[in-house]
Amino acid sequence: MSARQDLYQHPDYYLMDELLTEEHKLVRDATREWVKRDVTPIIEEYAQRAAFPQQLVKGLAEIGAFGPYIPSEYGGAGLDQMSYGLMMMEIERGDSGVRSTCSVQSSLVMYPIFAYGNEEQRRKYLPKLASGEWLGSFGLTEPNFGSNPSGMITHFKDMGDHYLLNGAKMWISNAPFCDVAVVWAKDEKGRIHGLIVERGMKGFTTPETHNKWSLRASSTGELVFDNVKVPKENLLPNKSGLGAPLGCLDSARYGIAWGALGAAMDCYDTALRYSKERIQFDRPIGGFQLQQKKLAEMITEITKAQLLTFRLGQLKNEGRATSAQISMAKRNNVNMALEIARDARQMLGGMGITGDYPIMRHMMNLESVVTYEGTHDIHLLITGMDVTGLNAFK
Repeated sequence: MSARQDLYQHPDYYLMDELLTEEHKLVRDATREWVKRDVTPIIEEYAQRAAFPQQLVKGLAEIGAFGPYIPSEYGGAGLDQMSYGLMMMEIERGDSGVRSTCSVQSSLVMYPIFAYGNEEQRRKYLPKLASGEWLGSFGLTEPNFGSNPSGMITHFKDMGDHYLLNGAKMWISNAPFCDVAVVWAKDEKGRIHGLIVERGMKGFTTPETHNKWSLRASSTGELVFDNVKVPKENLLPNKSGLGAPLGCLDSARYGIAWGALGAAMDCYDTALRYSKERIQFDRPIGGFQLQQKKLAEMITEITKAQLLTFRLGQLKNEGRATSAQISMAKRNNVNMALEIARDARQMLGGMGITGDYPIMRHMMNLESVVTYEGTHDIHLLITGMDVTGLNAFK
């Protein structure tokens, strides 16, 4: 398959760029240029082959996409939350799977080590994760516990000079290639803790998940622990309980809200350009009412999501964004992106299902994004509980 020329122009109907700082625009534009140069030309081929483009890891590190908001003393870029969001938007504009690699590395591995770890752990792990020398994964979901992570059965025992870890995690991004994993497990009293498990520890294996129709350019697998001896200094000491992994998920979901927006913008931009070039009945299809209806609705929904996400970024910068606010943005933006991908696919007709255009790949990827980091329905119930004060989960 020949490399596709990337003609992307980002839609900005309400002049949102005027609300960004110069630094925000510099970060975004640098990320966009990297995606155009290194991701777009190769991503269709990797998705078709269901292969992870490992060579992108170094580039992601170089543009600061691993732990952008982690302080520079630990190897991070020291940027704000708006910059993190804008980077995720541009990277997912390229591919959801590549953005997943960044989200996991930043929000699910580096963040808990930074926020819940001690100084020794920060110094040991964060610089290598920020530089891309090490790739990380996050072990929370289990074969029988997805939306209900508190039921997890992965557990560890205190053996005096080490912990003995047993259990398994499923649907884990980066697992087959990870060098370290932040794993959530119960102690003997049933309390959830985070443990840093390293590649090479005896009994730790990471079988790959095959036959995916979605996130095909992302590496997914399991984390299996068979009497793994974990050094006691690998326990994250500063937070325990279910709130610890959920705090990581807040950060990841925030990035996803921005990322899904990027996928939607790419589908819209593709459909808009195609509608001006594709001639049927002796005129561009963009001149027909039903096609204009689709495009008008797409740009309206994108603009609403841009405003929602921008305000969430402000709140996140101020430390005021609640879990429920993040849930609303994640749910809204992913659903919006899926609807836009489907309409855009229809506008391209048969061409829309081919790898000559990015739309079908985005659509398939978003079918995973709408489920992971909290399903569409669970996020709805989080909002419902927040506005009523009544828990519908149990």
